[in-house]
Amino acid sequence: MMATKQWWLPALLAALAGCGETAGPDTVAVMEGEAIYKAECASCHGARLEGQADWRTRRPDGKLPAPPHDATGHTWHHPMEQLEAIVKLGMVPPNAPPGYASDMPAFGGKLSDRQIERVLAYIESQWPPEIQARRAERLRQK
Repeated sequence: MMATKQWWLPALLAALAGCGETAGPDTVAVMEGEAIYKAECASCHGARLEGQADWRTRRPDGKLPAPPHDATGHTWHHPMEQLEAIVKLGMVPPNAPPGYASDMPAFGGKLSDRQIERVLAYIESQWPPEIQARRAERLRQK
């Protein structure tokens, strides 16, 4: 009789096995990333990740305005490793052509790798689910 009452135990243990896993981004990391973004990035890329006006049109000095990091921009098109390199090193080869002029500073001397990852986690967390799905598919195809 005891054996028939415990038939559900393996199923219960299997169901509970995934309960400790997080389904989304680390909330603390995203919050830290948001604070760093507001302090270091928002003045150029916008408080709502909207970028500067006419970000695709070169200014008289030949530089492009800061692009948006929201769903309207192209940030989500790039692998995280490339985004980390751009933030850390600035717009230099191989992420830009040799001699490319940009106002994008290198944050490697100011932010740790962990802080850069958290800023990018915050930016990524702001993309709508359909953009996140398109990004995942795009990166799978590369």
